[in-house]
Formats: sequence, C-alpha cells, structure tokens
Amino acid sequence: MPRSILDESNIHPAIREKIALHEQPIVREVQAAVAQHAVVVVGMSMNPFPKKACKALDDAGVAYQYLEYGNYFNTWRQRNALKLWTGWPTMPMVFVKGVLVGGANDLIKLIASGELKQMLA
Repeated sequence: MPRSILDESNIHPAIREKIALHEQPIVREVQAAVAQHAVVVVGMSMNPFPKKACKALDDAGVAYQYLEYGNYFNTWRQRNALKLWTGWPTMPMVFVKGVLVGGANDLIKLIASGELKQMLA
C-alpha cells in the first residue's frame, strides 16, 4: 500500500523550494549514514526506545551506527523533518541495509525471527 504524499502539482510553485529544503541537513546526514552502515539507529536522548533498540543489537552482536538528535525539549523541528522524510512517526528509526524496518519493537521481532540475520547476510 503506497504512502499518501501530497503531489507536487498540488503545492504552489512559490513554496516548493522552501518545502524541498526544509531541515534537509539532518535528512542528508541520516541518508549518508544509511548509505555507509549496514545498520543505523536514529534516536534521541530521554527516550527509552532508542536505548532498547541499541541494547537488542548489542545483545545480538550486531554492529550499528547510532545517531542522536536532541531530546523532548529541543531539536524537534529537525526530527520532524526525518519523520516527514520516512513517514515513521516515532523514535527510534532503525535502518537495515538501507531499509527502514521500524522502531525498537519491530527490530526485536526481526532479531527473534532470524530475519535480521537474513537481511545482513
């Protein structure tokens, strides 16, 4: 099922560039990490779920790159750009071989089922 995204033809030409460039440095940073590392966890401090994802990877012996962006009190605009880019509403965002696999609980299911190992093979 494709994700519903506002078609560019329904965005006034005068604001298209503003939308396209909004908080793009953080998106580019995550894209670069995803391109360079087999597993990337994008999180924020004060949120227990990024820590849960990292612990699950540590326990499974899987190397990963962790990127942390602020906490509940700051950097929300930048994190919002990541949410708009991925369509994933929460932290962490876990990428495996360039594929967004979800958050901590989704990752734990992949580890338990053996699918994470298959994805990394």
